[in-house]
Amino acid sequence: MAAQRGLEIAGVYEDRITGARASRPGLDRLMSDARQGKFQVLVVWSCDRLARSVRHFLETLDELNRLGVEFLSFREQLDTGGPLGRAVVIIVGAIAELERSLIVERVRAGLRRAKLEGRRLGRPPMQVNREALWEDRQRGRSITELAQAYHISRSSVSKLLKEIGGGRWASYHRVKVSGEGGKRKARAPVGRHIGVK
Repeated sequence: MAAQRGLEIAGVYEDRITGARASRPGLDRLMSDARQGKFQVLVVWSCDRLARSVRHFLETLDELNRLGVEFLSFREQLDTGGPLGRAVVIIVGAIAELERSLIVERVRAGLRRAKLEGRRLGRPPMQVNREALWEDRQRGRSITELAQAYHISRSSVSKLLKEIGGGRWASYHRVKVSGEGGKRKARAPVGRHIGVK
């Protein structure tokens, strides 16, 4: 087919695994080469060799169209280089866009319904002993030490401290141990203090 149209073969892309999978090594290499402009025309034996699901086929065809790569299918006689083929690509692109919009709308409707039913959305609340966290911070432990001790991120520690302490929360330097009898030096607050009680 390539020889009949006067096309030079730039590469052959094959996969030995099922076409139902969206991620395949040969297809991934093909799309990477298309993005790099290594070929201008993609010739396939049949559309179902490229993708087995309609959604994946539409997405792939849409991306090839955006990259300026013509698509030829031998069995279906689909050629996006001609006027009829370009019309098919426009229709296929419109269908793909419609499908994406419908998916977004279904997700939003599902979220609204879950909210009306009183179901909790998002992550479950952190299971952290807030009082112990606050006390450890008052004893002078750093944010990093607290994050490691409670197995949460530093930002989560900061957020919890702000929730617990309200305006009382402030950042402190690490407490240093003096040489005399292991007595602790006073903490030195840093940063702004708003509404300290």
